[in-house]
Amino acid sequence: RLLLKYFTEIKLKAFDTAFSEVVLAEEKRTQKLVAIKCIPKKALEGKENSIENEIAVLHKIKHANIVSLEEIFESKSHLYLVMQLVSGGELFDRIIEKGFYTEKDASKLIQQILDAVKYLHDMGIVHRDLKPENLLYYSLEEDSKIMISDFGLSKIEDSGSVMSTACGTPGYVAPEVLAQKPYSKAVDCWSIGVIAYILLCGYPPFYDENDAKLFEQILKAEYEFDSPYWDDISDSAKDFIVHLMEKDHNVRYTCEQALQHPWIAGDTALDKNIHESVSAQIKKNFAKSKWKQAFNATAVVRHMRRLQLGTSHEGPSPPLPSPCRTHLLMPEEAAGASCGFSFRVISLSHTCSNSDFDDILVYHIFTDFNVRMLQH
Repeated sequence: RLLLKYFTEIKLKAFDTAFSEVVLAEEKRTQKLVAIKCIPKKALEGKENSIENEIAVLHKIKHANIVSLEEIFESKSHLYLVMQLVSGGELFDRIIEKGFYTEKDASKLIQQILDAVKYLHDMGIVHRDLKPENLLYYSLEEDSKIMISDFGLSKIEDSGSVMSTACGTPGYVAPEVLAQKPYSKAVDCWSIGVIAYILLCGYPPFYDENDAKLFEQILKAEYEFDSPYWDDISDSAKDFIVHLMEKDHNVRYTCEQALQHPWIAGDTALDKNIHESVSAQIKKNFAKSKWKQAFNATAVVRHMRRLQLGTSHEGPSPPLPSPCRTHLLMPEEAAGASCGFSFRVISLSHTCSNSDFDDILVYHIFTDFNVRMLQH
């Protein structure tokens, strides 16, 4: 009833989790589609302070390339988060769909990511879980901007402070995190380097089916620019990646430095079409069927315990080659309407993380069909 004062009811089927459900609505004033997350207050008991602080931070974030928290409503029984709705699909899907894809395309994508992450860092926020699955296109337009989603692992960094909580997805996490050494904003820059690597070849820089060996590769920063996949990639692109995937976080490029690199700010990114090779490797190494699987977030924790390093939080996800996507496709049989809406079937994707922020996460719709269905 509270939300109906501000939003027009859209009849969609709700998807329940242990903590919340999401509905879609149209804002009456602007006729803009939004995603509303409905969280029972019972699920927040004992976590009020951390939730309040995290939401306050998210509410301050206003950047063209970051999915925003637009409104917050509260009733006696629920907290309602009104999130920006993005509908352009996931990064890998769009690359595969393209008939033409070049270094310059990858450079433009990384430039947007760097600009958004620099904004976060300037605000004292570290994302801590940057990866392709958290990069969504705003719309289906060919020139759509890229959006960063999922702040479930984000953390406010006090001036001059360091963090030590083990978190992130193994294939993208910086060496200092796995070593459980104090770390800072530099972990995001490492992850951007990993993303840039994948965008240029279609496969991850680190892979082993054995967790311990995978972590050993990352800890040593052991990666190669393998032939023939990197033969047509510029030396400038490789140099850019080397500066971001630098083992020593004190030497590693910052976002500001990366934005000034010739591969981003100059004209060294090549125009040659690399779509065939990159898309084939993406299909092979990041199979869509595996993206949809639920994951058991224990791999990093097992590693920490084996090393007797200990950690206060369970970090996510088993290793590659096809990293288990941190999106759970909620079953269509899910029922319920605790927000006071009625529903019909639609596919929604739930971004899921283990962190202080728990289940206060971003939902998004990942096909244009869903949005068109809403508008008719």
